[in-house]
Amino acid sequence: MAQMNLPSIASGEGGLNRYLEEIRRFPMLQPDEEYMLAKRYAEHDDRNAAHKLVTSHLRLVAKIAMGYRGYGLPIGEVVSEGNVGLMQAVKRFDPERGFRLATYAMWWIKASIQEYILRSWSLVKMGTTANQKRLFFNLRKMKSRIQALEDGDLNPDQVKQIATQLGVSDDEVISMNRRLSGDASLNSPLRATEGESGEWQDWLVDENESQEDVLAQQDELDQRRGMLKRAMGILNDRERRIFEARRLSEDPITLEALSGEFDISRERVRQIEVRAFEKVQKAVQENVVADRQALRPVEGGATA
Repeated sequence: MAQMNLPSIASGEGGLNRYLEEIRRFPMLQPDEEYMLAKRYAEHDDRNAAHKLVTSHLRLVAKIAMGYRGYGLPIGEVVSEGNVGLMQAVKRFDPERGFRLATYAMWWIKASIQEYILRSWSLVKMGTTANQKRLFFNLRKMKSRIQALEDGDLNPDQVKQIATQLGVSDDEVISMNRRLSGDASLNSPLRATEGESGEWQDWLVDENESQEDVLAQQDELDQRRGMLKRAMGILNDRERRIFEARRLSEDPITLEALSGEFDISRERVRQIEVRAFEKVQKAVQENVVADRQALRPVEGGATA
C-alpha cells in the first residue's frame, strides 16, 4: 500500500489535542459501507476506498497508542507506528470472513507499536522471543494483579507465579523486573520530548477496558454466539451432542466416553465430530454471505 497522506502529531503541548480533534472529523463507517469499501480495495485496488478505511480507524490507533505512553517514547512516534500497522491490516483484510476491520486491525496495530517499543527502548538489551515480549509488556500488569507493587525484588513465590503464567523462566522475570524497577522508576522524570514532561507515573493509563469497549466486545460476542446457534440448527441430536462435547466444552469429553454413550466406535465418533464441524463451518459462512447481501444497497437506489 502506497504511503498515505495522514494527519500527524505536531510537537508542542497542544499537538496531541489538535491531532485528536482532527481525526475525529473522519466519519465512522457502517458495516455495509465498510464491507463495500474493503471489496473495492481488494478487487480493484481502489486507493480512495483504502484511504477511507484507514482514516475511519485512526481513532482506534490513537486509543491503543495511549495505552503505551508509560514507556516514555514520543506519542507521535507511537501513533505513527500504529498507523503503519493499521495500513498493513487494511491491505490484508478479507471482508468475507465476517468480522469487522477493527477486530482484525487491533492485532496489527498493537504488534507494530510493540515492535517499535522493543526497537527503541534502551532498557531492553535481551532477546526478543515471543515469551520475552509478553513478559516485557505484561510484567507491570501482572505485578498489579498479584499486589506486588513495592519497589525492589519480587519474592520467590511471586516470581514463580509470573513466570508460570507468562511462560518464561524465573531468571527472566527477575532480570526484567530489575530493569523496569531500577532503571525506570515511576517517579523518574521523563525526557522533554515533543513537549512532554513530568514523571512516568503521570503517563500511565488505566489498564481496565472502557465501558464502551466492554459493550462493543459483548455485542460482537453475542453476534458470534447467535451465528453459531443458527448454524448448529442443521445438526441432528447426535451430531449436536458430539460437536458440543468435543468443540464447545471447556473440558472436552474423550472419544472413548462418547463412544460408550452412543455405542459406536471411537473412530466413528471422530468422523461425526469432523462432519459436524464442517457442516457448522459451512453454515456460518453461508449466513455471513446472506447477512452481507441483505446489507447491500438496493440496485439503483438513492445515493448520498
